[in-house]
Amino acid sequence: MKKEAVLGWIAVGISTIISSLWAFIGAFESFHEGWYFSSLAANLILTCKYLGLMLIFVMLSVIAVRWPRVGASLYQLSAIGFCIWFVTTSKVPAFNVVFFCLLVILPLVFLGIVFWLGHPRPVSLAYKVSILVPLVVAAGFAAEPVTRIAGRMDDGNRGLRIVQGNGVNLIWAPEGPGWPCPDPKDQIWLAQWRGPTWEEAQKVCRYLMADGKSLAVTPQDIWRLPTVEEVVRSLTRHGANCGGAWDPINARPSYSIKPDKESPLWNPYSVIIYWWTSSEHDGRRAYSIDFNGNVYRRNKESALGSQGFRAVKSPEGK
Repeated sequence: MKKEAVLGWIAVGISTIISSLWAFIGAFESFHEGWYFSSLAANLILTCKYLGLMLIFVMLSVIAVRWPRVGASLYQLSAIGFCIWFVTTSKVPAFNVVFFCLLVILPLVFLGIVFWLGHPRPVSLAYKVSILVPLVVAAGFAAEPVTRIAGRMDDGNRGLRIVQGNGVNLIWAPEGPGWPCPDPKDQIWLAQWRGPTWEEAQKVCRYLMADGKSLAVTPQDIWRLPTVEEVVRSLTRHGANCGGAWDPINARPSYSIKPDKESPLWNPYSVIIYWWTSSEHDGRRAYSIDFNGNVYRRNKESALGSQGFRAVKSPEGK
């Protein structure tokens, strides 16, 4: 009996770690990628979707505590199902993709075995650990972004904006070809939307007319993508410059205040959270930046649905 209890608690511990990991990922991404609706209800529903894997693993753990062999079988079936999905959807999987697949499958197989052989005691404590720990993790990591998002400022102006300060003075393109902002409520647009590659973003900027609202048939070379340093230095929060500085040697930004998805630069109600910059890391990658000011080295051919751009020009060029 003691051996069964030890194995059961090992299983509960591993399953709780997994569900807590998904609680962290779900809470983080919910407020990073998500919360772009104007409706609180829609944002809460989206959060539940991001926390879906956490809820699934909590449910599996609770079932396995109550009915060990039923839960063990469900873990094994989950591993088999993921393996089938991986094989049928992967063309020529790279080593890192296969490694990730094994990281998912092996713990599920192991949990199936341990839950089959073990049974934690007392059961009531096992329930509490399986349910409460992931919920506390999710709530803990959601506290800061919830507070930040609740205080976001948005003046609703998606037109041409002049943003100056911190050594930068630029005109930023209005919503349109030079600043695509897919509306999350427009399901037709979202279904057709594909984020631009780096080269595509560069090309649009070259053809953008002086008013920033339409494209010409020939290059105008009035607008351009901002450099990574220009974006870092221009980011704001609550209407004030965040004091951003760019370290070109270490390719790392720093800020006096953490930037956020606020006007005049960002549209809080768009799915776009990343912008291309004109700065290249090497021949294959360019720098992309998110609304929190984090900088990424991204393949120039990537076309994320959450990635866009915003063209700029100098005041002298207006």
